[in-house]
Amino acid sequence: MKTDNLKKVLGEIRDQIIEDSKKNLAKQGKVGKLYESIKSSSVYETKDKIYFNIEMEDYGLFQDKGVKGADPSKQIVKDKYRKPQQAPNSPYKFGSGNMKGTFDDFANSVGDWAKDKGFRLRDEKGRFVRGTYETIGKIIARNIYYRGLKPSLFFTNAFEKAQNDMSSKLEKAFKLDTEEMIKITVEK
Repeated sequence: MKTDNLKKVLGEIRDQIIEDSKKNLAKQGKVGKLYESIKSSSVYETKDKIYFNIEMEDYGLFQDKGVKGADPSKQIVKDKYRKPQQAPNSPYKFGSGNMKGTFDDFANSVGDWAKDKGFRLRDEKGRFVRGTYETIGKIIARNIYYRGLKPSLFFTNAFEKAQNDMSSKLEKAFKLDTEEMIKITVEK
C-alpha cells in the first residue's frame, strides 16, 4: 500500500511532539543536557506498521513522570519544614530500580549542578555560611532521595497535545493515500 501522506503526517506529529517537549522544558528553565538530547528517528515502515522513535537522556523519563521518594519521614529537617512526597503517583521510586551508581555519585553530580547554578548555603537569618559544593550536593541529594522528584510532564503534555489532533490528521492522510492507490489501480 502507498503510504507517503501517512508518513508525512507522522513526521509532522513527531516534530510537533519534540518541539513542544523542548518548549515545555525551556519554560521550566531546563535547557541543558536533556533539552539537547531530545531527537527522533525517521518514520519507518515495516510489513505491518509505520512508526518513529523519540530518544532522550535516560533520566528524561524520571524528569517527566517524577520519582517517588524512598521515605519522606527520614528528612533531616525540623518538623515545621518537613515536606511531603513529591511524586506519589509516579511509576518510579528511589532505591527500587537498577540504575547504576551510588548515593555518593548522585550527590557529586547534584553538587556539580549546584555549583553551575551558583547555589550557596544560608543560615536561618538568610546569611551565607561556609560549606563546600560537596556538602550542598549531599544535602540536596538526600532531600531528593527521601522526598522524590516532582513530575515536570514536559513530554507527557506534549504527547497528549499531539494526540488530540492526531486522529483527524491521520484519517485524512490515510484517505489521501487510499485515493491515490485506487487511482493508480484504476489507471493500470
